Amino acid sequence: MAKTKGMAGAFFALSTFIIGGLMTFTGLGLIAFMKYKDLMGLGEGRSIGILLVCVGLIASILGVLVMRIVNNRI
Repeated sequence: MAKTKGMAGAFFALSTFIIGGLMTFTGLGLIAFMKYKDLMGLGEGRSIGILLVCVGLIASILGVLVMRIVNNRI
């Protein structure tokens, strides 16, 4: 049971870290290339890019913290 619990935590941590990195670099791309263009009616590309960078960095930090907790606790 402990291995399954540890694997689930490790999978969650790694996937959160990877998704956060993808969101960060996607946001940087939106900031650089879609400055004043509308993005499918959702808003300006730059503002959505800034949002993705912030959320991506938070997700990456969360992934690293969960990795540390899983490594130390289980």
